[in-house]
Amino acid sequence: MSDLVAIVYPSEAKAEEVRQRLLKLQKEYLITLSDAVIAVKTDSGGIKLNQLVNTTAMGAMTGSFWGLLIGVLFLNPILGVAVGAASGALGGALSDFGIDDSFMKSLSSSLQPGNAALFVLIKHMTADKVIKEIKDAGGVVLKTSLDETKEKALRDALASTVEQTAA
Repeated sequence: MSDLVAIVYPSEAKAEEVRQRLLKLQKEYLITLSDAVIAVKTDSGGIKLNQLVNTTAMGAMTGSFWGLLIGVLFLNPILGVAVGAASGALGGALSDFGIDDSFMKSLSSSLQPGNAALFVLIKHMTADKVIKEIKDAGGVVLKTSLDETKEKALRDALASTVEQTAA
């Protein structure tokens, strides 16, 4: 079972910094991420999602490969690549995996313009070590599905950084 954690940061750069830290921790086998998305509220009030994987580009790439393969079979590889890329891109744009986009957009609507929320879907985590690595970045927990003890530890760690900064 996966856990969802959403933390608000004052800027997209800060949220990206924390996401990169989490990806580094994943390489050290301290956390296993299913998805990590940054939602930014623009000055015009819209929500921009910065996905970890561009599904449209991935769809176009795999569609091109399969289109080329089918095109070679029917002696028209150029047409096969074009049709495959177009259909793959369309399929990729319409697909959604990980955290639901509409859920992230609705939750991010309460952000102040310029703020960013980091949404992380966690499969497994060594909580004490991960919290220790990200607590100095600060942030405010927006939503979480962690159990009460892990959630309290996360909120306290992030709050202590905010208090130190204010003092």
